[in-house]
Amino acid sequence: MKTELREAAVVTVALALGGVLLGLLWWWLAPSVPLVGDIVENRWIVYVKDSEGEQAMGVDGTFTLLALALGTVSALAAFLVRRRGGVPLVVALTVGGLLGSVLAWRLGVWLGPTQDVLAHAKDVGKGVAFSAPLKLGAKGALLVWSVAALVVHLGLTGLFGPRDPEPEVYGPVPPV
Repeated sequence: MKTELREAAVVTVALALGGVLLGLLWWWLAPSVPLVGDIVENRWIVYVKDSEGEQAMGVDGTFTLLALALGTVSALAAFLVRRRGGVPLVVALTVGGLLGSVLAWRLGVWLGPTQDVLAHAKDVGKGVAFSAPLKLGAKGALLVWSVAALVVHLGLTGLFGPRDPEPEVYGPVPPV
């Protein structure tokens, strides 16, 4: 049991640190949401340049797809290293994926454009487009890495994991 707990701790830390990779990829690959500042009645307002654009959903979708890919890869790696399941490993995949997703989300927001949209609009000037801060609107996307890792690991363990031995039958088999 100590070995399983040690392996689970390593998996948890590895996945949490993998959140840095997810955060960097999300920051780099997520589409930019263009905003524009304007002055109305001596007050600054900021609005989306393309009101029918789908960039905001693309930001969430990019995070979700990247988390899905990392969940699949982390489950495959955990299975290839360990070749069997176990409660500590499953908990490690769940907790590590969740920690990695939260770290990625916060890192992407931190690296992205400034959060002070109004000050940024004033800096660039009236009518000039600028990028909105990275924002994860669908908070359920934080669970995608963990769920993907669990589903893939369950499938791999079920298909390729060690089998339980067949029970030995003693005496004659009763008729059915």
